Amino acid sequence: MKAFIFSSIRTSLFSFIVVCSISFGYGQPAEQFISVVVAPDHTDWTYQPGEKVKFTISVFKSGNLLKNTVVKYEIGPEKMAPEKKDSLQVKSGTLTVDGGTMKTPGFLRCIATAIVDGKNYRGLATAGFNPEQIKPTVGNPSDFINYWSEAKDELARIPMDAVMTLMPERCTENVNVYHVNLQNNSVGARLYGILCVPKKEGKYPALLQVPGAGIRPYSGDVANAEKGIITFQIGIHGIPVTMEPYIYNNLSAGALNRYWNINLDDKDRYYYKRVYLGCVRANDFLTSLPQYDGKSLGVIGGSQGGALSIITAALDPRVKFLASYYPALSDVTGYLKGRAGGWPHLFDKNNLAFNNTPEKINTVGYYDVVNFARQLKVPGIYTMGYNDETCPPTSMFSAYNVITAPKEIFIVPETGHWTYPEQREKMNDWIVKQLKAEY
Repeated sequence: MKAFIFSSIRTSLFSFIVVCSISFGYGQPAEQFISVVVAPDHTDWTYQPGEKVKFTISVFKSGNLLKNTVVKYEIGPEKMAPEKKDSLQVKSGTLTVDGGTMKTPGFLRCIATAIVDGKNYRGLATAGFNPEQIKPTVGNPSDFINYWSEAKDELARIPMDAVMTLMPERCTENVNVYHVNLQNNSVGARLYGILCVPKKEGKYPALLQVPGAGIRPYSGDVANAEKGIITFQIGIHGIPVTMEPYIYNNLSAGALNRYWNINLDDKDRYYYKRVYLGCVRANDFLTSLPQYDGKSLGVIGGSQGGALSIITAALDPRVKFLASYYPALSDVTGYLKGRAGGWPHLFDKNNLAFNNTPEKINTVGYYDVVNFARQLKVPGIYTMGYNDETCPPTSMFSAYNVITAPKEIFIVPETGHWTYPEQREKMNDWIVKQLKAEY
């Protein structure tokens, strides 16, 4: 295993934020007039259980410390009720607080809020305590492998019925772009995406791009196709990915609102079954293309897509490499054991009364990323941050730690559910290098 730590506390507040080009579903936070910087006293933000952490809270205005500011802070395990909180008048603009420690592997978070001219400005930092020793809580069904093997067999019996529609307005001198739809895991159920294929005659590696959470259109990855890679960027909801934005907004607020809860009490009808199989079906299509080289297939995505990258690589032996940004759907039962669980937080305090049934707990065992991560056999690269409040690092490390396949991790502690350009460059360069290694 290779690990990379990239820490930049102050720069995180002054870096411009760019939404990832492959639609991970979440952008970086917007800059604020007042900056609240919270930092633990280890530069890598990592501690041993029992070791005490101190958090420094600083309030900046125009790059300078803002004096005589009221600061409220709370400290506790991520996503859990705070164990310590206070409100202070900070004369110098900065203060250091005792964060205590954790006795077991996990993450301890300090959230600080500065009150300036009646407005609240927030910052946070999260100390990791031996995170590579975090163990998952989710159950591992005894028939997990057989269940998905049978599901793939059923998928294989459904004709793909691929339809490709050229989109001349999106084509470039070197790349053809198509809107594609395929038949998914049942007759009449469709899967849609944007395919980009190099125009030059030849054989090429292929890259499947799986989406972050939400309902949206997609534009395709022309940039990597220009490098000599077939790219296929898919949606998961069985609807065209080229419609007007208001249609997706209406679906998000209506029929597909909180889609991750749909049929959670039945593992055979749960919403994500069609999604997971759809990723395999997308690979059926990619590997059927005459331009495909027959040997180099990768998958990449972030958040929900980070989960789908791991899941697809575990389900489909044709995948040779994966890149996963802050994977969701990881160890979602953490809340049932008194710690943070993964997005979509099915069992947190807001959802516990609705979802805490034996049937739903049983279903998640078949869909949790942890149980797919156990099955991985191909090299992968992963990136995540300690400050992620959407996909808590406890949940992500629960999945990462069970991976026995070759793996690299690029930890950027101060990032939340967003990435720096350096992360995106490293991840994309890695997957491109793997795909083109034999050329």
